[in-house]
Amino acid sequence: MAHCALNVSMMGPRASAWTMTERGAAACARDESSFTIGPSSLHWDGDSLVIHIDETSAPLPFPVRGVISIRPEWIGETGFHLDPAGRHRWHPVAPRARVQVAMAHPSVSWRGHGYFDSNFGEEPLETGFNDWHWSRAHLKNDVAVLYEGTRAGGQPFELALRMDRTGTWHDMPPPPRERLARSGWGIERLTRADPGARPFVRETWVDAPFYARSAIETTIYGERATAVHESLSLGRFRSPLVQWMLPFRMPREG
Repeated sequence: MAHCALNVSMMGPRASAWTMTERGAAACARDESSFTIGPSSLHWDGDSLVIHIDETSAPLPFPVRGVISIRPEWIGETGFHLDPAGRHRWHPVAPRARVQVAMAHPSVSWRGHGYFDSNFGEEPLETGFNDWHWSRAHLKNDVAVLYEGTRAGGQPFELALRMDRTGTWHDMPPPPRERLARSGWGIERLTRADPGARPFVRETWVDAPFYARSAIETTIYGERATAVHESLSLGRFRSPLVQWMLPFRMPREG
């Protein structure tokens, strides 16, 4: 509770914004159905997660205000350990959801498919991992998630999962590894795709010194799909230069 922030990342032709203002416990409150972080809040109303955003963009300060509603098509009840000791866990809470975005500042609205998950653990991510690569694709009937990386000791890990319309996860054989174009900051990007497929980066939404979030075109489990992809370099994140740069994008209030 000493280090809480609501991260809003908007990238698009009509509006772009970034917020991640860190606040301490005195500015936060939570119970079983809601979580307040300064002027912003998240609330579960029984059907949807409703996020009220009242933040200030950084490093250029301007208001970022609006409401996002995430309505899961089903709730995923299975969590996964990312290390043998279980210190790091991942829970795909809503592998498929309907999302409604209504932003007042910048003025933009949108409806479509979305996804909601959670990473949590007992130590900092940079203590447990060197890097990871993750992607999620909505297929015609299922959701495919690919997750792989290297733990801090150098041991690799990988998950290849497919969830059906009943909400059941199925372990799948990992498709062959494919290299994508490096990010503007030189972050290596990897994915998995069907044999013979040639996945490529269609658009990079977030290009940071240690992280890249992108849209990729790929073929997975026999279906052509647009996937959301991320690559994270925790070796980069640990560097003194990146640590010095963080407050410009993640200021602390109070």
